[in-house]
Amino acid sequence: MTDRRPAPHFARYGSRRPVQGGLAARSRRGAFGHTWWGRELVDIIEFVGDKGRMSRGRSYARSGQVVSLEIRHGMVTGEVQGSQLQPFVATVSIDRLDEGEIAELVTLVRKQPGSLAMLAGGAVPEILGPLLLPSGSSALQYDCTCPDDGWPCKHAAAVAYLTTERIDENPLEILTLRGVDLDMLIEGVGGGTAEEDVADWFGDSAQLPALPDTDFRAAVDDLDPLLLRKAIRSVCADEREVDAAIADLNTLYQHLR
Repeated sequence: MTDRRPAPHFARYGSRRPVQGGLAARSRRGAFGHTWWGRELVDIIEFVGDKGRMSRGRSYARSGQVVSLEIRHGMVTGEVQGSQLQPFVATVSIDRLDEGEIAELVTLVRKQPGSLAMLAGGAVPEILGPLLLPSGSSALQYDCTCPDDGWPCKHAAAVAYLTTERIDENPLEILTLRGVDLDMLIEGVGGGTAEEDVADWFGDSAQLPALPDTDFRAAVDDLDPLLLRKAIRSVCADEREVDAAIADLNTLYQHLR
């Protein structure tokens, strides 16, 4: 039998209390998430969330209603000021990677030598995305001390949006959330087995990204033609030799492609 009870109405609890010095989102309007991994996190969070609660969550995040935010292994905890005297405590939880998943992560990073440097430098390599990012909305759990039993409520939604911004800016936070330390990952990558080290001592089997296709442009095309001719003229007898020297330069640069 379908439950036809009306949705709870919380207007009687009053308006949210303003906060001084709250953790206001950098995003002032539009969508959250500027990187590919940030946008994917937002899509996962919004996929099954109630549109009204998600909208209010964005408003709470942008107006600085989140008083504190802490990302730990498997959980993000935030204090969010609502209409009550004391802030509500909202959490966003996700399972930490197990030993098998961490081993798989280490193997992927070992196969892609540049991915660890890329991660430490502030970007999530797409090859690591399926392991580091939630597999879907069901991988996230929300909780809050407020009376709303929405999934998520606006307070937890605000915490989730600010979390995406933190991970957007510093992807190492996703490692923390999934229970992986960067030092642990570096140690795992550098500690491979003796058999692996001997078999591919020089990294001959490493898969490197393809070089980008670029249009050929000889260096002489970027030089001031008058200055180039003047320089060559100093060692040539006449203008025909100057023209021949410039043609030779172009030929040489064609061979250097």
